[in-house]
Amino acid sequence: MDFQDVIKALGEKVSRLQESIQTEEATKMAFVMPFISALGYDVFNPMEVVPEYVADLGIKKGEKVDYCIFKDGAPSIIIECKHWKEKLDVHNSQLHRYFHVTAARFGVLTNGITYRFYTDLVEANKMDDKPFWEFNITEVNEHTLFELKKYHKSHFSLENILSSATELKYAKEIKRIMLEEMASPSDAFVKHFTKQIVSGAITAKVLEQFTGLVKKSINGLVTEMISDRLKSALASEEDRGFVHARVEEDTTVQPVNSEPINKVVTTEMEKEAFYIVRSILRGKVDANRVFHRDTQSYFGILLDDNNRRPICRLNLEGAKKTIVLFDEAKKESRHEIQSLDDIYAHADQLINTALSYDMKAVSAN
Repeated sequence: MDFQDVIKALGEKVSRLQESIQTEEATKMAFVMPFISALGYDVFNPMEVVPEYVADLGIKKGEKVDYCIFKDGAPSIIIECKHWKEKLDVHNSQLHRYFHVTAARFGVLTNGITYRFYTDLVEANKMDDKPFWEFNITEVNEHTLFELKKYHKSHFSLENILSSATELKYAKEIKRIMLEEMASPSDAFVKHFTKQIVSGAITAKVLEQFTGLVKKSINGLVTEMISDRLKSALASEEDRGFVHARVEEDTTVQPVNSEPINKVVTTEMEKEAFYIVRSILRGKVDANRVFHRDTQSYFGILLDDNNRRPICRLNLEGAKKTIVLFDEAKKESRHEIQSLDDIYAHADQLINTALSYDMKAVSAN
């Protein structure tokens, strides 16, 4: 799988399984170890990942951090894990102690869902009190993937990450200040605008009047910007014709007095299956050409978002899960699967089916 697909698939897995994870150890096994593996490190190679890494402090022995990732033979990242239900704030001091006695430059505190990244930007060899970056594995976006890829084994650069850490830290603080000013503008913030509008002295009465105006104006501006972005996005989607169908291809007209059709809901398992199929095809087909459409009877994966180019159909609801494959003549064959990993067993046919549509197009021309 591509890095972004691996991370997104892990996020889907965490969302789907978290309620069934009852212990801290289970959190490590199900969520954290796959995360470390997604960063390109072999979790079963003690030269790369050491569990229960010794971090004794002075006369206090037996202190161990959950994982230590080694890069070029030296400790690089230490990771302290908690149960996914636990809040991380109360465990900051524990990671602080471990950071002090190890040679690692980065510390990560996680409950398998939220990941907080720390380093020593304020004072050398002393972990900062606040993380310079954090993200939620179930809510990753393009910016998250961009930053996270810097920690991948094949991209890891201490200098680049430290430079990025400084920017992320300051950007985070600026956002925090802006949010506070938007919610409750300070006198200094209000005066900044008032001086550019009002001539003469700024009295307490003028300041009081402009405090409300500044707050209202900023919130109004944010609302307008969001509205404009939404309009632009919708217009762009319509121009490209990417309005996805959410009903059966052969839709029938419903009587006026019939009950409304239930909305189709794409499950986390279906999304993960889509990422798996797309990753299988990635080496042969541009990933941007692979789409999915969810219907009431099956979850379909298509080439070029075209109903006439089906790659496979999946039924993942209920105890019996199946995948429907297509040959070059579009003849269907149904196969039972026990888990999503079984999709990989059909990789060759999935690739052949996708490629066959391009071959037919060339022949037609």
